[in-house]
Amino acid sequence: MGRVADTLIVRAAPQEYICGPGSWNGLEQHLERRGISSALVVRGGRSWEAAKGYFPEFKRVEIQFYGYGGECTYAERDRIASEVTRLGLQSIIAVGGGKVSDSAKAAAALLRIPVVILPTLAATCSAWSSLSVMYDKAGTMVGFEVYPHSNSLVLLEPRVILDSPPELLVAGIGDTLAKWYEADAIIAHLPSPSEEIALAHYAARRCRDNLMAHSAEALAAQEAGELNDAFVRVVETNIMTAGLVGGFGEDYGRTAGAHSIHDALTILPETHRLLHGSKVAYGVLVQLVLEGKQEEVVRLLPCYEKIGLPATLKDMGLDGLSREGLLRVAARAAEPDASIHRMPGTFDAVTVADAIEELESLVAAIRVRETVAASR
Repeated sequence: MGRVADTLIVRAAPQEYICGPGSWNGLEQHLERRGISSALVVRGGRSWEAAKGYFPEFKRVEIQFYGYGGECTYAERDRIASEVTRLGLQSIIAVGGGKVSDSAKAAAALLRIPVVILPTLAATCSAWSSLSVMYDKAGTMVGFEVYPHSNSLVLLEPRVILDSPPELLVAGIGDTLAKWYEADAIIAHLPSPSEEIALAHYAARRCRDNLMAHSAEALAAQEAGELNDAFVRVVETNIMTAGLVGGFGEDYGRTAGAHSIHDALTILPETHRLLHGSKVAYGVLVQLVLEGKQEEVVRLLPCYEKIGLPATLKDMGLDGLSREGLLRVAARAAEPDASIHRMPGTFDAVTVADAIEELESLVAAIRVRETVAASR
């Protein structure tokens, strides 16, 4: 099995977390409890338009605003940090999606000041985690920054996320489903997992079980504009429960085969329009074939079909990919430092390409059977 962390460091949770309608209203009081009298609000563009009606007024704490530049880069981190320093502010508040949160966390870590997260999307667990995924200005991932301090506070206002684009919630579901399949591929083979890793394994299973049970109902509620238990449960699963997997398990609870497939797909320009979680969800199915768990593909497929996650190359608009192109993608997925090697087994370009082709045949056969059964 591929190498994971030599020393496991638990970064389980923010210092405080509150979820519920109206949770943003107490933001000023929460800052004052922390001795914070000033903050820079790092906000997105479209997300801010949806969120600003919920953002509270401040009477005693000084608030300044900064428009996020569009990508979580080291240059953006430095710009945010420079603005905080120029204005003499004590903290950073992020209002937006994952890249807004990651940028704010990176700047706060650089300055060693508190960061507060008000997520507007449930597409990732960025609001929860004490790390940032860093990109270059072209949008290519360049690495991770992991911080020794938890986020000071996370306030989750589910009504804001109810107003977010449904496709982003679907992508979050796809990314969070992978928590179980990737963590299990690593942890299930450990002879005696530590208690921290066992908790990560439990949280990962909880991700899968919650999403399989409640995703369809949550998306229906979002379409109807109705805040219900299923919607809140899915949102919290994508943000909180998913964050606990990596928080307790570190490398044992992060990426394996599914994310290697995602990373490989990004070499194809035609995949850049696809959301991260959609590509990861497809990668889950390829990983399951590599593990010889075709029956789990059969189990997952109805959920994928119901909520709109891709299960084939055609679903992603890649049905014209040649064997040569497929091998190029597969070679990227099986590079020596790829997370696929955290799983037991030996994986190379041919192995991965064969698994992709097997998945195509498997899903096609299932869909033919379903079509025939429906026509009877």
